[in-house]
Amino acid sequence: MTAQMKGPTGEAEGSQQGTAAESENTKRKPWVKKDAAESMLSLIRKQEQRVAKMRKDLEKEEKQLEKLQRAKKVLESTA
Repeated sequence: MTAQMKGPTGEAEGSQQGTAAESENTKRKPWVKKDAAESMLSLIRKQEQRVAKMRKDLEKEEKQLEKLQRAKKVLESTA
């Protein structure tokens, strides 16, 4: 026996499934088939964006490391 979870309105989830599915269909964009070239170009663009973000994050981390290394030198020179 499985227990039915109640939604935020207090009704069982099963009674809301039909209306939820209908409202999701209206929010989604229609599916458009892409050919192989468009699909590959899309993947390349996404990967380029990921790499650019990683490079930016790496620059931040390198700057932080430089600050910490300078602080380490100061601490070592005073010790």
